Amino acid sequence: MRTILQKTISTQRHILIKMLKKTISQLVLVLAKDISNPEKLEEHLKRAFPVFQYCKYLYIMNKQGVQITRTILRNTTDAKSLGRDRSERPYMQGDFDERDFILSEAYISKHNKRPSVTAIHVIKNSQDELIGYLGVDYDLRELPGTNHLYKENYKWQQIKGDPAIRSALFAQQRLQSDMDVHIDNVFALMRELICEHGVFHGKFHFSSSRTTIWLLDDPYNYRLLSMNELNDPDICLAYPRHNYSDLATVPKAEIPKIFAYFKELRFADEIIYLRAGSINVVNGMISLNFSCDGSHYLHYKEFLKKGMSFWFGTDD
Repeated sequence: MRTILQKTISTQRHILIKMLKKTISQLVLVLAKDISNPEKLEEHLKRAFPVFQYCKYLYIMNKQGVQITRTILRNTTDAKSLGRDRSERPYMQGDFDERDFILSEAYISKHNKRPSVTAIHVIKNSQDELIGYLGVDYDLRELPGTNHLYKENYKWQQIKGDPAIRSALFAQQRLQSDMDVHIDNVFALMRELICEHGVFHGKFHFSSSRTTIWLLDDPYNYRLLSMNELNDPDICLAYPRHNYSDLATVPKAEIPKIFAYFKELRFADEIIYLRAGSINVVNGMISLNFSCDGSHYLHYKEFLKKGMSFWFGTDD
């Protein structure tokens, strides 16, 4: 099943294909008549350029994929690219025996190192023989965006970590950190910051005894709190009072339950244990990172429903 992100990308590709296909198909018919005359080909490309909205470059290659015209830009030409072999580039790897027109997947451009996409249309003579290719390059930064930002799919996701850490998993065990000693006080303080002082995202780094927090009133910057601050309730005085956000999807009453589960995962096993955990009360997402370096992302409701057997493969 395609993800929401993949569907969004697919929609953008279809928009670009629809915008291009008719224009590019008409142009190659004109180009075919002058394929042996680079100067005339360049004149055709210059006249056609304004029609290709958002286009970065136009150029023509012979049937071997070698460029036979200068690269045409909106207001100039680039002679350095004349004779460039493009046959191994990502946009030339399509099956042109089956299709005359292909829009490449996005790739990083070889020279400018920018995310790009290229439309390629074959050029054929009157005998339907391949005689060249028309290339139409786009810089992804200059393409029109979608009219809305795609929404993340908040289903459980598991990401495997560093293989070196996983292979040495049973050669290590949890050492008690300063946060472990004061974990109940740390959770109480974080609950206060979330419910009464505008923190919407908090992450506990249990092994290194620190937390990072993001505030509704300053969401682009994070604050790092060491155990010195986490052991001092006066830290609340540094953050203005803030009603629990209307944007929050996690009820206040669920926050202590989430923290209690963090604690259980932290101390359940000396080999496989929770190394870091975070909560975002706006989107309701929980993230977990274990000693095996595996990471999990899931909605708080799903998190609270899962028993310890899910994480450790044991019976409840």
